[in-house]
Amino acid sequence: MLHMKYYKDYGLAISGLVMHHKVDPLEYNREVDDALPLDGLITSNPELRKLLEDIDTSKVKPWLFTNAYITHAQRVVKLLGIEDLFEGITFCDYSKMPFICKPYPEMYDKAEREAGARSSKDCYFVDDSHLNCVHAQARGWTTAHLLEHDMPEPPERASKYQIRDLGSLRSLFPQFFKSTLADRADGQRSSQL
Repeated sequence: MLHMKYYKDYGLAISGLVMHHKVDPLEYNREVDDALPLDGLITSNPELRKLLEDIDTSKVKPWLFTNAYITHAQRVVKLLGIEDLFEGITFCDYSKMPFICKPYPEMYDKAEREAGARSSKDCYFVDDSHLNCVHAQARGWTTAHLLEHDMPEPPERASKYQIRDLGSLRSLFPQFFKSTLADRADGQRSSQL
């Protein structure tokens, strides 16, 4: 399928459509991404919200990094009910040609610059794309590849860390959370008494 080929080759299907078929990316975003009926498909996620609220923002800056255009990205995080929990967003700017997206180095440079990272070593990254994780890991970011629950493990790991749910970040990086797993377990035990 052409969509998957372009996604694998360029990191984003729209990149191939623009490059090879002269598709206008803003029109594509307006007619496809922004037109998708997501309201019934994506709903608020209280568990995700609780995880993000527990991040110690004095130690780490929550930052969105997406290949989506800004309007689609904002819509998705609003539907998830987490739009207020990030300090900023780096997105694929469809209005600038040629546009850049993950996994190209320029996109990671842009994210570091916009997030104000002092060094690549200061960046922690979670993504469901094997290719994006390979490139983030290679540039020195601490990377966790998020696998869907029904997805088989890849033959070769994309990064040092591989997780099946975002809650696993607590045990991988406890230094970035206000409460520890032990604190949470104590709280659950006391609420059961």
